[in-house]
Amino acid sequence: MAEHEHVRVAVVGSGFGGLGAAVRLRREGITDFVVLERAGSVGGTWRDNSYPGCACDVPSHLYSFSFAPNPDWPRTFSGQRHIRAYLEHVADTFGLRPHLRFDAEVKRMTWDAERLRWQIETGRGKLTADVVVSATGPLSDPKIPDIPGLDTFPGKVFHSARWDHDYDLAGKRVAMIGTGASAIQIVPSIQPVVGRLTLFQRTPAWVMPRVDRAIGPAERALHRAMPLTARLRRGLLWGIRELQVQAFTKHPEELGLVERLARRNMARAIKDPALRAKLTPDYRIGCKRILLSNDYYPALARPNVDVVGGLAEVRGSTLVAADGSEAEVDAIVFGTGFHVTDMPIAERVVGADGRTLAETWKDGMQALRGASAAGFPNWMTIIGPNTGLGNSSMILMIESQLNYMADYLRQLDVLGGRAALDARPEAVRAWNDRVQERMKRTVWNTGGCTSWYLDAAGRNTTVWPGTTSEFRRATRRVDLMEYRVLRPPAGASSEAGAEAEADTAKTGVTA
Repeated sequence: MAEHEHVRVAVVGSGFGGLGAAVRLRREGITDFVVLERAGSVGGTWRDNSYPGCACDVPSHLYSFSFAPNPDWPRTFSGQRHIRAYLEHVADTFGLRPHLRFDAEVKRMTWDAERLRWQIETGRGKLTADVVVSATGPLSDPKIPDIPGLDTFPGKVFHSARWDHDYDLAGKRVAMIGTGASAIQIVPSIQPVVGRLTLFQRTPAWVMPRVDRAIGPAERALHRAMPLTARLRRGLLWGIRELQVQAFTKHPEELGLVERLARRNMARAIKDPALRAKLTPDYRIGCKRILLSNDYYPALARPNVDVVGGLAEVRGSTLVAADGSEAEVDAIVFGTGFHVTDMPIAERVVGADGRTLAETWKDGMQALRGASAAGFPNWMTIIGPNTGLGNSSMILMIESQLNYMADYLRQLDVLGGRAALDARPEAVRAWNDRVQERMKRTVWNTGGCTSWYLDAAGRNTTVWPGTTSEFRRATRRVDLMEYRVLRPPAGASSEAGAEAEADTAKTGVTA
């Protein structure tokens, strides 16, 4: 980066959220921006998660940008390799490469109240920005639980999001820790090659069949020749999921039928009553994300697989489960999720009052319309608090937030001169109170489980308790009544004023 580089917008992260923000900025006529990426390529979670069997549990034509349809998805549910290739294609197609700054991990972002800009320290140097769009995503920093004795284990240890492809699992005794979305893909992928696989299960998951198939050449050719057919397909997939939302958010009792179908799915593959009892959840289906797999249960029924309780202790190469079971293993694979409600990036963002975002959120994450935190002017987050989904595509939510981001920047233009917007604390509280009130009836809060949707205090600060249509309407426009308009303080240094004039002359944009 150039010394003292200044940009109008700094985007942090180059996954779906970051690349989507970059495309939207260009479509709004804004070219004075950079995308700061800590790794050496784009892709976000779809770059980092390359474990065996990694794939999406949302249909391909819905798990892609509406403005960048892909008629050539090879399967109805695409794998990691194809999704990552899609994101590389987006970066190329929309001319994003000149804006990308790789190996530029953000170390610190500090609000400069005098100059109304963000001072950003990265692994490649420093820069300043009028606006920051944080698109680091909630599934970016792996979480490994604090297990007594783990540091004594002499074998190989890695997280599913940091898969060691140089380590050969063939014939090894392997422990898989966790039963989430990653684990149910890893288990059937490695079961045929390992010597013995021990699944340490704290809580069983509800698993439904995965209706996956190859998309043939004729079908792909039709989507290329007649793009309307792909849009109709996407619309149908979206509509079905919109109709499901009420069962999750207002009438969890309606999920009983789905629960019965999940039990039948298990019974077809698991004939052993004891194993079936061990794999049957004691909470309402949907409380945790419903997982999709056709080969998870068959893999667990194989003779080289054991299912035991959650991992409680490590004694050298011996792993001890909560139920007292012991297993000698050569390698441990953690499929234990990510830092979602305690994202590390929050510790690196310093707001107007000198507090970090982590300190501001110590009693629970909350942001106005999932985007703006009080005390952090001209800072927005993509996939922020209470924007997650339990049954549909996060790309829909990302695009809604991009609409909000675009209008945010337009409002700054309308205000003219040096200006910043800071979400009013009362507006943030009012939004959060409405969201939390609606959350009380949802299956995520009433279903009787403990999930990564909940923070340490048991608050659901991650999921959106409504339809994607509702969220799109709520983020269509920025309401200036919900923000304080900040101007440079009286008596601001002449140096700050000169810098502001120079920035305006350089970019041709008054922010």
